[in-house]
Amino acid sequence: MHRRSLLAAAWAAPFSMVALGSSPARAEMDINRAANFIEATGQELVGALNSRAPVAERRQRVAAILRRAVDVEGVGRFILGRWWRTASPAEQQEYMKLFEETLIRNLSARFGEYEGVRFSLGRSQQRTEDDALVNTVIERPNTAPFSLDWRVGEVGGQPRVVDVIAEGTSLRLTQRSEYSAVISRNGGQVSALLDAMRRQVAALAARENP
Repeated sequence: MHRRSLLAAAWAAPFSMVALGSSPARAEMDINRAANFIEATGQELVGALNSRAPVAERRQRVAAILRRAVDVEGVGRFILGRWWRTASPAEQQEYMKLFEETLIRNLSARFGEYEGVRFSLGRSQQRTEDDALVNTVIERPNTAPFSLDWRVGEVGGQPRVVDVIAEGTSLRLTQRSEYSAVISRNGGQVSALLDAMRRQVAALAARENP
């Protein structure tokens, strides 16, 4: 698995994640509620990023916000796809742990490296009864503004990010394809993916603590 492609998928999965698979906890998502949720989450992230706290502390604050905002379990299971059923209970448990750590570390590192971040809300639209798409524009110093579409569903009675779309590409779907390819190349062994994810977590940790 190429580290660059994994990082890109995770980044675009949250503020790089289109809709998740059906869930018994999923209910109809109101477009205004989705927009308000993304607005509040974005401003909370901007507040953490632009604080004068040390970088490590800012990363921790960003990670905590993302854990609350993203349906990590639902996204993780969707990305593993059909391989979830072939994984052992122990592999499922380790996969979810590694997936969350990979996702949050990527996002926290990406946003934690910047100050002067600005966030604005764009157009929102209802995509299905289950989710709404909320457009945002992110501005960072010395970098061209970029657009991210956040797909929001209702999970357990609360709005949650279930996908992020960058440049028209669902990173959730991109990462699903990549993970499946790794497993397929290794004889259908989920353990091969877990090995690759462990290496990525180690690389991300080294990057945070050079």
